[in-house]
Amino acid sequence: MWIVVGLGNPGTRYATTRHNVGALALKRAAASWSIPLRQAGARMVGEGSIGSNRVLLAGPLGWMNESGPPLRALLNDYQISPDRLIVIHDDLDMEFGRLRLRRAGGSGGHNGLKSILQSLGTPEFCRLKIGIGRPAPGQDSADYVLEPFSDEETERLPDILDRAIRAVECVVAEGIEAAMNRFNPLASEA
Repeated sequence: MWIVVGLGNPGTRYATTRHNVGALALKRAAASWSIPLRQAGARMVGEGSIGSNRVLLAGPLGWMNESGPPLRALLNDYQISPDRLIVIHDDLDMEFGRLRLRRAGGSGGHNGLKSILQSLGTPEFCRLKIGIGRPAPGQDSADYVLEPFSDEETERLPDILDRAIRAVECVVAEGIEAAMNRFNPLASEA
């Protein structure tokens, strides 16, 4: 079984903010894969399949910066190893709409990932980064990530989320290497 987590903050106030693009991707994936999400404590979860592969979808797990402990508990509850985990999250160091898969690594300054790395005790899990772009000069990064998408970004968002869904499907069906080769290059995003 794979677990696919879309990072975000809970509540309607944050639902359409840049920081919640991981949670938005998860909701779109759940609809695309016909996996109903249900409330389970501080998170939404759903079980189903991508092709012949079983998956558990989860997100948000509480406040973004405290994602690690509830994610560790979820992995323990379902007895899933971190190497079967895909975390979808925002990345403000990448241009808006760019996707990048990584097999492992550090947090890149992302506090949600810092919490996950600390709680799991390993960097060995798949991340799907979705670029949200940089704030304007002089704008605070924390304010920027908690703003709603611009009208132009909102218009482009469905296509970006659909590409993210295809990237997750590729990881699950063909492995991380195949997915990285297909979705990381800029040419694949044209």
